[in-house]
Amino acid sequence: MLEIRALEARYGRIPALRGIDLHVGEGQLVALVGANGAGKSTLLRALSGVQRVSAGQVLFCGEDITRAASDRRVRLGIVQVPEGRLVFAPLSVEDNLRLGGYTRTRDESDAALAGVFEMFPVLKSRRRQPAGTLSGGQQQMLAIGRAMMARPRLLLLDEPSMGLAPRLVKEIFATIRALKAAGTTIFLVDQNARAALAAADRGYVLETGRIVLSGSGAQLLDDEQVKEAYLGL
Repeated sequence: MLEIRALEARYGRIPALRGIDLHVGEGQLVALVGANGAGKSTLLRALSGVQRVSAGQVLFCGEDITRAASDRRVRLGIVQVPEGRLVFAPLSVEDNLRLGGYTRTRDESDAALAGVFEMFPVLKSRRRQPAGTLSGGQQQMLAIGRAMMARPRLLLLDEPSMGLAPRLVKEIFATIRALKAAGTTIFLVDQNARAALAAADRGYVLETGRIVLSGSGAQLLDDEQVKEAYLGL
């Protein structure tokens, strides 16, 4: 579904991505792990079209979208849940969700909203509540639900477990697994390398803008370099 070829990006003269080669198959959950500053969020922003790339290609379902505008990518089915949730705090939970479905008709949006409320009942019970008054875990559910309103073919998740208590981290990863089981293709970035790789069909390790390791999630969990650098073993 997604193929990245020799992708590069920079901030001014500073390189952020260096020759990234990566692929995500339809129906897969692929995880990208790495330390702070490795370039993980930059890569997701490049896939969303909000970060310019300086070289390389991004192919989505065989179509070259390297220079495509971000709104076109959403319409093609690439939707991102940003790091830090970035909900619209003064707006109600329902209004936040409706904004996620801006590319859909009213009937499609209504159907998607019902699906999100089935997935996250707490959001339904608080649909009139300002999003900024939700707990961190509930805001993460809202951010994921807002993305699902667009009916993504490829869901980009940027640090969904950041700042959450262990119990809530388990809930979020259970949701991610459920989305995959329902047929959503997922590209996941998370500093919780153990949880991310345990859920992943395939994983990549990013260091200073370069892919240094790749393999199945199980293979990377068992890799001595990954154990030492990211699992604390």
